[in-house]
Formats: sequence, C-alpha cells, structure tokens
Amino acid sequence: MLRILHVGIGPTGQRIEKELLARSELRTVAAVDLGPAIGGRLMSELVEDADPTLRIESSLERIHDWSSIDVALVTTSSTMSRCAEVFRPLLARGLPVVSTCEELVYPWIAHRELATELDLLAKRHGGRLLGTGVNPGFLMDTFPVFATALARRVDAIEVVRRQDATARRITFQRKIGVGLSVADFAARVAEGTLRHVGFAESAHLVATTLGFEIEGWRETVEPVIAERAHVSSLGAIEPGAAAGMRQIGELSSGGKVVVRLEFVAAIDQPGAFDSVRIRGEPELEFAIPGGVPGDVAVTSIALNSLATLVAAPPGLHTMVDLPPVHYRRFGRVTQRA
Repeated sequence: MLRILHVGIGPTGQRIEKELLARSELRTVAAVDLGPAIGGRLMSELVEDADPTLRIESSLERIHDWSSIDVALVTTSSTMSRCAEVFRPLLARGLPVVSTCEELVYPWIAHRELATELDLLAKRHGGRLLGTGVNPGFLMDTFPVFATALARRVDAIEVVRRQDATARRITFQRKIGVGLSVADFAARVAEGTLRHVGFAESAHLVATTLGFEIEGWRETVEPVIAERAHVSSLGAIEPGAAAGMRQIGELSSGGKVVVRLEFVAAIDQPGAFDSVRIRGEPELEFAIPGGVPGDVAVTSIALNSLATLVAAPPGLHTMVDLPPVHYRRFGRVTQRA
C-alpha cells in the first residue's frame, strides 16, 4: 500500500479523495491545504466516508511523522511559480511528487531555470517529480507521442478536443469564459487570465520528443458565441455572449506546422469528441466519440501515476520519460508465461 501526503484539497483534490476511498492499494495518511477555508478542517467534512480522524493541516510544517509517507500528491495550482514552494520541501525530503500543475507537464518552456533547480534538488535528495493530467499530460501530448510507434514517418500531429461543458464543474465553466460578454472575454484573454493552461507545454513536449526543430509557436483564444439562450452553472447565457472558448495552438518547424492543437469547450457544444491524427506514413487517426470525461480522467491519471513514479529514478520527469502509466488491478496475482 502506498501512503500518500495530499497537498491541495480543493475541488480536484476532493474528487481524488473520493476515488481513493475505492482503492485499497492507496491511502491518504496526511493532508495539507494552505487556504484558510480548508486548512484545519477534518477531511470527513469535505469528503463523505473519509477517515474521520484525518485533519487537513494548514502548512507542511505541521506534518511531523514524515516516515509514514511514501509519496506526495500536489493538486494546488496550474502555475509552476506557485507550486514550487510546495515542491521544494517535498523533494528535499526525498519524496516522489505527482502534481496536476499544468505547467509542470513540460516546464522548460516558461520556467527553464526553475525546472533545472527542481531537477537538481530531486537528484540530490533522491526525490522524483512529475506533472500529469488529462490535458495537458495525456490526450494532447503523451497519447499522440506513443501512437507514433505505429508510424515509419511522422510529418505532423493534429489533436482536437471538443467538449460539451454543460455538465462540467463550475470552476471549469468559469475558466472557459462562460457567460462573459465578448468585450470582457477579450479583456481576460489580453490579461492572460483566460486560456487553457498547458497548450504550449503539450505542443513542445510532442515536438521535442519526436525530434522536430522548433521555429515558432502561435496561440489564439476566441469565444464560442451563443446563438441562443443557454443555462449554465454560472447562470443564464444570453445570445451573443460567450458560451465557452476555442483555443488553437500551432508549432512550426521547417516552415510548416508540425503540431496543431485545437481545444473547444462550450455549453451545449454538439458532437463532443477527442481525436489524434498522425500525418506521415502511414496516415493514422484515432477518435473517441463523445470525448473523454475530463474530471474522471484527471483523477484517474493522477492516481495511476503514483506507483510508476515511485519506481522511477530521481529527478524531474515527463510522462514520456516513464514507462507507460496504466491502471493497476491490485489484489490479484497475475502469472507471466
């Protein structure tokens, strides 16, 4: 059984804790949340059937029995700069750390110096660090990379995610600009506060892994305009307002686009799907009708990554550095021929 220190018990963290209750091979033995609304509370106040004795501490300094912890799970922020203050003390204690921090999926784009620092810190103390998730972390980067094993030549990768955001959590709907006017949407994009974090990280992870020389990166974010009235968790959406967002990223090499990512998420978005197209020899296309349920997927991939990272060598890793992460069925003995 892996004993987990879980840092960050917000909406994503609470979903993960609910999933942990069904996994006998994993157990949260310590929890921390730096927010004043959560730190100090009992886990059972937030997650039904959780250990009634498990208190969510308000800082890492309040954790005393580090010998009882095998691995850390950090579900706090999308940005490296905010997460680094949590990563440093955990890596200094030699812990494996899995995080849903989007920028950590491939941190050398925006945070090269910090990534180098954390890699050296992990190697010095025997720690391990991995950023993962469904997107970024798998569908738009790891999965396309592994799928190229079937190709004798790869000229370009195209990934499309189209999601109906109607049933997604309110924080996700807010993140994609649901209900904003076109002017407010544009202002948020200009500020850098409205975008799907991790696009550049996914594209550069794909391109560098496949050996493309990167010449340029272009990214656009536009609203999906409501043509009729809709109802969302954030309230009514009037015609002409934003029902969601469309984000497109294109990475060029040799004067051509070699990685193209498109993400569309909106209320009542028809025809949801996920697809990966590999242009080369042979031409390959993989599609998931209806798309991958994002909330379930990010919870699953975070937990399924824990044992893989524990077995990895010290240092900062990406999902393509490690053996393929997969679901593990515990409690049964499987004999190999």
